[in-house]
Amino acid sequence: MHQQYNLSHRDALRVVEAIRAELEQQGKGAAIAVADAHGELLAFLRTDGCKLPSIQIAINKAFTAAREQKPSRAIGESARDDRWPMTNFGDLRYTAWGGGVPLLHAGQVVGGVGVSGLPEEEDMVLAALGARLLEEMGQ
Repeated sequence: MHQQYNLSHRDALRVVEAIRAELEQQGKGAAIAVADAHGELLAFLRTDGCKLPSIQIAINKAFTAAREQKPSRAIGESARDDRWPMTNFGDLRYTAWGGGVPLLHAGQVVGGVGVSGLPEEEDMVLAALGARLLEEMGQ
């Protein structure tokens, strides 16, 4: 029987640190959130230069990606294409913006990472960087 892997705070901090290092190298500020498989916050960092609204948005992106086991942008695209409101989820934490990515370990979704504060495409690239790190650790 395969045992479910639980994302540890150490794993979450490694993901945050990888994204923080990339932000620092680029001289940019953003918010970084890592959530567990239920979408609940495990680790968070607001880097220098990050705008305040990005805090909650990053947390919500991680929540959305973990809960739906899909990138947050895919959830938003589906809502727009199928013309259904995001409020149908019944939780206002769901977001339609890109920058939230599921975290995989040995092929299982174990959480989500969210990045906010930069243009959406840049948020998505940074979140994917953090997700790749964890996936490589689980191989």
